[in-house]
Amino acid sequence: MTGLVVNGITKRFGTQPVLAGVDLEVEAGTIVAALGPSGGGKTTLLRIIAGFLEADAGSISFDGKPLVTDGRGIAPQRRGIGYVPQEGALFPHLDVASNIVFGLRGAERRRRDIADLLALVDLPAALGRRYPHELSGGQQQRVALARALAPRPGIVLLDEPFSSLDASLRVDTGRGVVQALRMAGTTAVLVTHDQSEALALADQVAVMRDGRVAQLATPVELYRTPVDPAVASFVGSIVTLPARVEGRTATCVLGELDVTADAPQGECRVLVRPEHLVLDGQAGVSARVVEVSFFGHDATVHLEVLADGSRLEARVPGLDVPRTGDVVTVTVRGPVSVFETA
Repeated sequence: MTGLVVNGITKRFGTQPVLAGVDLEVEAGTIVAALGPSGGGKTTLLRIIAGFLEADAGSISFDGKPLVTDGRGIAPQRRGIGYVPQEGALFPHLDVASNIVFGLRGAERRRRDIADLLALVDLPAALGRRYPHELSGGQQQRVALARALAPRPGIVLLDEPFSSLDASLRVDTGRGVVQALRMAGTTAVLVTHDQSEALALADQVAVMRDGRVAQLATPVELYRTPVDPAVASFVGSIVTLPARVEGRTATCVLGELDVTADAPQGECRVLVRPEHLVLDGQAGVSARVVEVSFFGHDATVHLEVLADGSRLEARVPGLDVPRTGDVVTVTVRGPVSVFETA
């Protein structure tokens, strides 16, 4: 099966372009996170895939079935798509069981086993008799997913489904929802502006910028080999430093660094992330600790290189934190990414 294929989708509201030719492929049975800042077109794209909005141009297909052709799409109910909105949007006057089978008809409604659907999203069967206000936020989102899965859709779209939950509940609910999607073998697109959520939950991440997909890659590939500094900074803290690259070595204020394969040569900039830096190594450059942000399990150490005043960030374990004003030795654990000088 080919999965979801999006080609050249454009959309503008009045004179404001929102999507400027989005291309995206989602393999069947995988989960892709659409990641980008608020207002970047993620939800607009999701609503066009679902059929709630019409595109201005472009095409969409799922498993070879055309959903949108030249901007015009088939009716939402004919697309075989499940949709989970931000707040779950459960009906407050219906119990959980009735919410889950809402929209199913006749024999299909009778065939669906509520206990099985609740088990799929890791909820006990007894919750079927409760009402939404009697559930936690995380439980409500799992019920919303069960409702989306009840018609056995080929694809489920999730629009920032965990944004209203507190931090610890977001993690647990996110893992539970992804586990349910994988058990059901369902293709899914998850919209989020949370980098950690995208990297932790998805098989691939599509970073959206200026109405297009700037990069589609696995979480590891995206983090380690971003396509440009803007993508790199969006998925984590970075510092870029001027360097000269020859072969697989970059020479900069931090010394000679190993670089990733196929790095550009000559005058470039190297991308250094906090976890690349090791403090008090046996060799390296001297830097002064300017500020320490302590988080318990780890800390971010803000540094100033004594040689030229370059500013760096290092991430260190919470048990080994220097003090502001200390002079430490900094070494780099690579390889690091390299970009051509703009």
